[in-house]
Amino acid sequence: MSQYEAMSDTPTAEKATHTKPQLILGLDYGVKKMGMALGNSITNTARAFDILAMNNGQPDWDNLLGIIDTWGVTQVVVGLPLNMDGSSSMLSKRAHKFARRLAHRMSEQRMLVEVLLCDERLTSIAARELAWDEGWIQQPNDPIDDISACILLSAYFSEPSSALAIAAVSKD
Repeated sequence: MSQYEAMSDTPTAEKATHTKPQLILGLDYGVKKMGMALGNSITNTARAFDILAMNNGQPDWDNLLGIIDTWGVTQVVVGLPLNMDGSSSMLSKRAHKFARRLAHRMSEQRMLVEVLLCDERLTSIAARELAWDEGWIQQPNDPIDDISACILLSAYFSEPSSALAIAAVSKD
């Protein structure tokens, strides 16, 4: 029995004190590939999910929207690759645009999924160090984008108020 099925046996009074579990998708946006991680709002944990190929910053939209729909994702946290001083980079502008397009495409399909942007500075460095130390990669150039997405979600779980809803982000 899954933890979600086990929760259905919870007495009604106890259910009222718990929020509904949510599955959150973390995306480490990139021009050539995008790392994906799935997070659980009850345990505030994330796991590496997949790495999607990107075509000059554009995903296979049908595949991405299908993943979101199939898994019942309720929030998508897109990593915002800011410069170390907090200023925008060319890639952060592209991540903004991607997040806006994702929100728009989901609203067109009547998918009720919130899109958030979250600072992802240093996640790739931390992911590479972790993957190397744990033996998950064998070569310095092995992909770690899905691990970066896990670290992004962990940061979001630690400080959810630091993420900005895409509706609150101005266009560049």
